[in-house]
Amino acid sequence: MANITYRQVGDYMIPNLKLPSEESAIRLGKWGMMHKNYLQKHNPVLFATLLTQGKLYQHCADVEKQAQKMFDTLISQMMKTENITEQLKIQNQLEWVRRMQNIEAQAREIVCYDIIFK
Repeated sequence: MANITYRQVGDYMIPNLKLPSEESAIRLGKWGMMHKNYLQKHNPVLFATLLTQGKLYQHCADVEKQAQKMFDTLISQMMKTENITEQLKIQNQLEWVRRMQNIEAQAREIVCYDIIFK
């Protein structure tokens, strides 16, 4: 087992921990941060385990990639299903924006339910 150094804060001895270099290089986006916050609030045991093992950010980055892929796929499928085309965008921009916002909200909800909040 490696030597662990401590620092004293008040009456407490706190270990000097730092993230592994590959963990500190990972930057999370929207989906990754949502998953991290979800774990922190609703699954603190898994959150603490991943954090102490130095795998939290990699786990959240993997979830983010999966969520973004699913979101993009859902958007393109819903656009085809709802017949939202570039022609509609040219003819009636407000209608196109309204319909796109609607399918994006639906896709966000599906991704959150199926991936982020699990």
